[in-house]
Amino acid sequence: MKTLLVSAVALIDVDGRVLLAQRPKGKPMEGLWEFPGGKVETGETPETALIRELREELAIDTWESCLAPLTFASHSYDDFHLLMPLFACRKWQGIVQPNEGQRLAWVRPQDLKSYPMPPADIPLIPILRDWL
Repeated sequence: MKTLLVSAVALIDVDGRVLLAQRPKGKPMEGLWEFPGGKVETGETPETALIRELREELAIDTWESCLAPLTFASHSYDDFHLLMPLFACRKWQGIVQPNEGQRLAWVRPQDLKSYPMPPADIPLIPILRDWL
């Protein structure tokens, strides 16, 4: 089984809310809410992949020094195993915009569980909620 390395971020605003993005129609697990991020390409670190993905998906810039490793997900799906480091980020430049047509939501930590998420993301919720 192939292992897929995906980097994700909990963007945290000044009010302590976390950004979730809804997977667009036509993508696997469409309609589910997830932490922004994406695949780590060959030659990238999880941090550089996340910086690139945030620029592409949300039109914001951040820096490696602003990405704090928080926890990770390790989950087997039917056709691949997902390994996903989750970083916390409180500092970025620009205004968050949905560049890929995805819906976005700023969510209070205690409300994260009310958003349907991919199976790999669900165990991250209590860790994030307790940390915040």
